Amino acid sequence: MFTHLKNIETAFKHIRQFSLFLIIGNVLTMGFCIYKTTEVVNAAQNRVHILYNGKLLEAASADRKSNLPVELRDHIRTFHEDFFDLSPDDKAIEANVNKALYLADESAKQEYDNLREAGYYNNLISANISQEVHIDSTLLSGNQWPYNFTCYATEKLVRSSGTVYRKLITQGQIRDIREQSDNNPHGFLIQHWEVLANRDTTLINK
Repeated sequence: MFTHLKNIETAFKHIRQFSLFLIIGNVLTMGFCIYKTTEVVNAAQNRVHILYNGKLLEAASADRKSNLPVELRDHIRTFHEDFFDLSPDDKAIEANVNKALYLADESAKQEYDNLREAGYYNNLISANISQEVHIDSTLLSGNQWPYNFTCYATEKLVRSSGTVYRKLITQGQIRDIREQSDNNPHGFLIQHWEVLANRDTTLINK
């Protein structure tokens, strides 16, 4: 009888060990499956499919930090284009400048007020001058917010008598306001902005 009980106890130990190994194996298998599933989902989220001209293209997404210099330069470029791309129409000028003012602080508004008081916009309208700006380069410095920048650009003023090219240099800081909107897609704000130089370089007569 004791031998029979001993056999039952031994069998129970074997069953318990087998059950324990089975549970551990299941836990490890489930953990591996969850890990691989998460990995696949994350990889899928980092792939973006774009339909272009009837073709399905795949693009890889990246975190904002890796694209930060590109975004900063694009914000600065957009601001300068909105501020300095002007046509001889008061409503068009106001609309363009208003778009630019969403991207900067009161320093840009002050520059706009100074130009308006000096009659700059009235001269563009009365002389039918169209103004375009091309960003030559933008230098960024610093390793934390706010970043400093210097923008080098060329202005092209087209009038009936000829075309004038100007060298434009501005500087300022740019900070993250952590909120994106239709008026400010990148969520950055230019501050302490000032024009260092805006002088004629070339005159082409017609």
